Amino acid sequence: MLSSAINYLDRQTLTTLAPVVRDTFRLSHEQFGWIVAVFSLTYAVSAPFAGMFVDRVGLNRAISLAIGVWSCAGIATGFTSGLASLIGCRAVLGAAEAGGIPAAGKAIHRYLQPAERALGNALNQGGVSLGSMAALPFATWLAGYSGWRSAFFVTGTLGLLWIPLWNFTARRAGVPDEPGPGVLAGTEILGDSRMWAFVAANGLAMVGYSLWTNWITQYFVDVYQLKLAAAARYAIVPAGIAVVGGLAGGWISLRMMKRGVPAISARFRSCLLAAVMALVNLAIPAAASPAWSAAAISAAMFAVAAFTVNMYSLPLDTFGLNRAGLSVSLLVASYGVLQFLISPLFGKIIDVHGYAPLTVFAALTPLAACAVLWFSRAAR
Repeated sequence: MLSSAINYLDRQTLTTLAPVVRDTFRLSHEQFGWIVAVFSLTYAVSAPFAGMFVDRVGLNRAISLAIGVWSCAGIATGFTSGLASLIGCRAVLGAAEAGGIPAAGKAIHRYLQPAERALGNALNQGGVSLGSMAALPFATWLAGYSGWRSAFFVTGTLGLLWIPLWNFTARRAGVPDEPGPGVLAGTEILGDSRMWAFVAANGLAMVGYSLWTNWITQYFVDVYQLKLAAAARYAIVPAGIAVVGGLAGGWISLRMMKRGVPAISARFRSCLLAAVMALVNLAIPAAASPAWSAAAISAAMFAVAAFTVNMYSLPLDTFGLNRAGLSVSLLVASYGVLQFLISPLFGKIIDVHGYAPLTVFAALTPLAACAVLWFSRAAR
């Protein structure tokens, strides 16, 4: 949970400070979209290899290396001088952070019973949301106190401090961190149609997540002409509500399974409920004030978090421990590919048409994800 919080703290620091960084380097929305896209591309390309690496060398060594590299990339962001160096740092950050969620999935499968896994994913998602929440006040305060570059120095250092803490805790747990049987073990799932249905559904479901995690601070600045600090105060609310949404999604599937519903069916029903709730995105352009916008975006983030914790449990239920890292990493890759494809487009749409068209995409794509799961029979 803490590693995921640090993962997203490092990732969201740039999003939080986007208005200041854009002004410093005179970047358009579309150029900022390309920065997000490059991160997403290396994140997507690296994710399957990161998943195989976690399965092969063991959880403890893999996650320690991943956090070490992405923390150094975060620190280096504070030394950037323009668009090219920003893109370079984000490329390395994306490649290293691709190992974070697969490692968490491996830990969830190792330590939790099947009925508990969605709730375990919810706690991990809570770490994601807490990292996003912390980035808003923490990075804003550091930027105001000692300049925006200092925010990257401090958040990167926190990741380096996590490594000895994790290894100490893992040794005390008494569970051997055994490497997998071989580097290609588990790759047979690449020929399984269910895996590719999960990949497609996850990509569709994450459209709203990509929108509101990457553009939320900029949204409040653009739409309501707020200063950075005021925008950050509104933006922190949806991140906090996402924690509750993840826990609710995990609790719903847990209750269903305790009542005898099979794991796969419980996950799908929970995703469908969340997809219906995601239709609240349609109401966001009509919000009359920043407070009402924050409320509507909060509901949308609640829905996407409830969907995600069950979506990321489906491959664990289907493919088992020896394939946990790889199967989850393919979902991570689908999110990275999605974000690479849509981020420059989102930036261009915002430049020309504003945010309203994007809320329509965010409202409908979770239902499309459920259709993929249902008609492919991957979640029946």
